[in-house]
Amino acid sequence: MPSSTLVASAEERRAAERRRAVLLRWTPPAVYLLALGLAVGFRGLPTSRDALFLWILLGLLAASFTNVRRWLRGVVVEWLPFGAVLFAYDLLRGWADSLFAAHFEPQLRADEILFGGTAPTVWLQQRLWSGPGDLDWIDWASWAVYLTHFFATLLLAAALWLTGSPVFRRYVATVCVLAAAGFATYALFPAAPPWLASDVGDLQDTDRIVRFVSAAAPFDFFGAVWEHGARYANDVAAVPSLHAAYALLVTLILWPMARRRWRIPLAAYPLAMAFALVYTAEHYVVDVLLGWVYAVAAFVAVGAGARLLARRRA
Repeated sequence: MPSSTLVASAEERRAAERRRAVLLRWTPPAVYLLALGLAVGFRGLPTSRDALFLWILLGLLAASFTNVRRWLRGVVVEWLPFGAVLFAYDLLRGWADSLFAAHFEPQLRADEILFGGTAPTVWLQQRLWSGPGDLDWIDWASWAVYLTHFFATLLLAAALWLTGSPVFRRYVATVCVLAAAGFATYALFPAAPPWLASDVGDLQDTDRIVRFVSAAAPFDFFGAVWEHGARYANDVAAVPSLHAAYALLVTLILWPMARRRWRIPLAAYPLAMAFALVYTAEHYVVDVLLGWVYAVAAFVAVGAGARLLARRRA
């Protein structure tokens, strides 16, 4: 066979391999995004842990068609144990107030002491909240920030895994430590949020704004968060605020990797979450502060443990 024919055949094979690589790289993600878009359109955003976890694994598979073996190994070794911890937390949280009665006073009095006798939730709603019939931009913005809690933790884990970041396992370990610490605290100190304190008359009138905005939203997704019943939801699992803790953890993890211009929104995110939680009557300020303390403590403890393990392996 002439050498020119051999060269042409080799070039054709390389061209075919390149086309196959392009197809494997872009076709599965395109199909995945189409399927996700259809699912969101017909069923709503997957805010429940199980649905979101499944969609993330499918998304990672779609992005890993050029290396499916890595995806399989990652699912078995990393994602399934991670998911098991989070699902166990969701289930156990529903029973966290089985040992002790819920506390209404300590966190409320702490906020009043810190802020001159008036709980910030009451002060904010008196000035900014016009009622469910007159939703303002601040209500929608607070609701949107609150909603990010249901996505940010797992989406950041997916991004770190997909990019092969060495921070992935440290981040996952910190999330698991926070979940365990949160559950232990809920079991030992079940605590009512502001809206529930208002319902029983311990606090001036406040509304659970998130519920009203969710009802007014033009799409359906929040039902999946609350539809599982009391076993999966617990109104007195409020101290510490893991919404606040995970928001700060996102900032702590991404801060060293972020360019300067991205550090402003990173710094603003936990502050925006704190405002949203307090304004919507989901948490007191002390709940948020304790959530931040838990996040920093878990972040430092897991980092120290990782460095100690690395030294022992060296």
